[in-house]
Amino acid sequence: MRARAVAAALTAVLVPATPAAPAASAAPVAAEGRPYLYLEGPPGTVLQDTLSLTNPGRRPLTLRLRATAPWVAFAANPVTVPPRTRADVPFSVTVPPDAPPGDHTGALLARGGTGGGVTVPVRLRVGGPRLAALTVEDVRISGEAIHYTLVNRGNTVLEPRLAVRAEGLFGEVLHRPERPLRLELRPGRRVGLSEPWAGRDRPALDRVTVRLDATAGGGTRAGAEATGAFGTRWAGGASAAALAAAGAVTWRTRRRGRGARGADG
Repeated sequence: MRARAVAAALTAVLVPATPAAPAASAAPVAAEGRPYLYLEGPPGTVLQDTLSLTNPGRRPLTLRLRATAPWVAFAANPVTVPPRTRADVPFSVTVPPDAPPGDHTGALLARGGTGGGVTVPVRLRVGGPRLAALTVEDVRISGEAIHYTLVNRGNTVLEPRLAVRAEGLFGEVLHRPERPLRLELRPGRRVGLSEPWAGRDRPALDRVTVRLDATAGGGTRAGAEATGAFGTRWAGGASAAALAAAGAVTWRTRRRGRGARGADG
């Protein structure tokens, strides 16, 4: 079965045998203007495509091939490319019958004898029901930042966005609207991240509850929160007593306000 392959001619430098030797390149055959190789098929099938290796130099070039993409086998390895010649190397992707549906990423790598190399990114999509699932975990507040972990619990690649809010005893202390994280989260991947406090946002003496809300494509949403106290580490019991008193004043004020509204009603 022939795989779907769309990729641009991707060129990177191999360390040449002589300083004057030109760079080699690697690319999928039948490039169509995108910077990666794309393959798609259901579990239990064999996908086939071809990698093109070009040697514009004056000497033969021997390349060893390696794949970080799953289930890849090359028809020949290593490959010796004659001078000023292109060698097309077939490869196959054997998708196991029990392969989970969704996106799998990796790369095909060609390495020269002197340690240089080129890389062609690969994206493999296994057919079947797609599940987009995201969680926010391990939220922790420190004096420097808000720390948290994003986990992709589904089988599709996610590009998450994040909004941050923090409420103290006297109202809102932080509000960062939703924004992209410039992160590609592969299925099963966990990434630890942090939101540093800006100078004006960091509470000096307060008890703060932080709320993190993450979204991704397909309506995926996740959220988590944590509470932390500021000031108690440096000022000891006096700060703790001040926080407790502030909480009591806030509670009494709110309670009194509700009572007044009830009397007016």
